[in-house]
Amino acid sequence: MFSSHAVGGPGSEPALPSGLESKEDKPQSKSPSLPAGLGTSADEKERAGQQRDMGLEEPWIDLHGFLEARGGLRTQSDPHEPDTALSEIRFQVEAEEMYQGAVFHGKVDFLYDTVVPSQAVDLDLGYGWFDVREASVLLRPTEYLDMQAGRQVLTWGVGDLIFINDLFPKDWNSFFLGRDVEYLKAPSDALKAAFYADWANVDIVYTPAFDSDRYIDGRMISYYNDQSMAVAGRNAVVNPEERNQWFEDDEVALRIYQNIDAYELALYGYVGYWKSPNGFDPVSGRATFPPLSVYGASARGPVLEGIGSLEVGFYDSRDDREGNDRNIRNSESRFLIGYEQELAKNLTGGMQYYVEYMSDHDEYEDSLPSGFPGRDEVRHVLTLRLTRLLMNQNLELSFFGYYSPSDEDAYVRPSVHYKVDDHWSVSTGADVFFGRQDHTFYAQFENNSNTWAAVRYAY
Repeated sequence: MFSSHAVGGPGSEPALPSGLESKEDKPQSKSPSLPAGLGTSADEKERAGQQRDMGLEEPWIDLHGFLEARGGLRTQSDPHEPDTALSEIRFQVEAEEMYQGAVFHGKVDFLYDTVVPSQAVDLDLGYGWFDVREASVLLRPTEYLDMQAGRQVLTWGVGDLIFINDLFPKDWNSFFLGRDVEYLKAPSDALKAAFYADWANVDIVYTPAFDSDRYIDGRMISYYNDQSMAVAGRNAVVNPEERNQWFEDDEVALRIYQNIDAYELALYGYVGYWKSPNGFDPVSGRATFPPLSVYGASARGPVLEGIGSLEVGFYDSRDDREGNDRNIRNSESRFLIGYEQELAKNLTGGMQYYVEYMSDHDEYEDSLPSGFPGRDEVRHVLTLRLTRLLMNQNLELSFFGYYSPSDEDAYVRPSVHYKVDDHWSVSTGADVFFGRQDHTFYAQFENNSNTWAAVRYAY
């Protein structure tokens, strides 16, 4: 069964909407900045604040969004998926309004999709003709407390497209098929409380009903099926046992973070479930989301001429602490070290080294049937990011690549983005997978390698 080893992204929490920030009396966020595409529209919020300062009249409601056409083709024949990877028109409407100290924020996508047509709307997995990305209200009861309730996109951690302590939902279908990187982060239906103090800042996120990843289920991307020991897709769509009981299948995430000199330090905790179906019930014959707890820490700050980052996490697979149940993923430790630096004017580079270390690997191997392709005790992944800005920074050339020397597989994401003017932009790129064995993480997606292109009008 497909299991989402972390391949995810950096980040801090988004900036507060305009109207709730005060340079004089509000403690400033000490989180690291997000990469392009995973943050909020900070520039638009700043412009709105400048308009207020100049006495310009604002509209009754802040309304913006985009209209986009995006298409993609598989570069290899996949017997389980169509040759067209993407063919969609997306219209996004985002609105924000402040009323009596509360900020209401909504973001809705309307989608016309010819690859996965006639899908019933599923707001958890992101299928259907519309998707509610955000629908929340943000309150500030005191100077040192913010509370946000509703559907919201959450992120934290210091990795660059590698997630360890960020246990908020990800959309792997969007990421691997060439949608904008902002769609890697799926929404959470949660209550977030942010406390600000001199000694530290504390974030607590409570999700009353489990929010899984928008995981690979075979409808859009083929994957390696552990039960058939072969690559599968629409011929074997994953239909896991649901965890949707409110206040029973709930999740809690905690972050305590603070700046010490120029370094951003954080501690994390999570109690919930594996975000993708990393278990299997042999009685029902269905995939499951086993219980999971995660404990970790991170640090980020100046090193030599650039920025260094470090993140660790222990994944406690609560239903398989002995490691002898092959139907439930073992506990594991995860480590990440990264470094980014400006290599030349308008050229930046970054590298990361990521490790997964499986606990009780001997017991795991003993539990496997003969001929079953098991996982290595240690999995290594190296990443490389290069970004070049040209033509007054209107043209961006980007490359991001993953390579696993232990699995002997790789995934590369080259892209080109050109900003035509304040409204129009065009982009193109590819998602290319390599590997020697079908059961390793990136190699299982080799038939899903694709090229894509998009045209966007922002308003």
